[in-house]
Amino acid sequence: MSIFSSIWDRIRGRRDEVVPTSAPAPGTAAPTAVAPVDVEAVLQSMADMKGGAAGNWRTSIVDLLKLLGLDSSLEARKELAGELGVNAGPHGSAEQNIALSKAVWRKMAENGGLVPASLRD
Repeated sequence: MSIFSSIWDRIRGRRDEVVPTSAPAPGTAAPTAVAPVDVEAVLQSMADMKGGAAGNWRTSIVDLLKLLGLDSSLEARKELAGELGVNAGPHGSAEQNIALSKAVWRKMAENGGLVPASLRD
């Protein structure tokens, strides 16, 4: 499983609402669509449960990964950078970590997450 998939699964696991997309035909199950996930709200809720010890997960890829209970090591971030095509600065540099954080937020938005523009740009 990719690191981004693990990130997205952790966020989606916190909110698995399903809403009907149309009335079901007689004798069939209702088709469903996954409701959009308010990513920032889910993560804020997780941070609140940690009592404010979640760091700056909005801008720090390391803090975001830690909040989600995922590996935040340099190796994991290198792998995530490869998955998302992030080539800014040397591995582990502030430049790369910032670019990686923004790439993760953009990817979450592409996957149906409600992500504020301020986090994607």
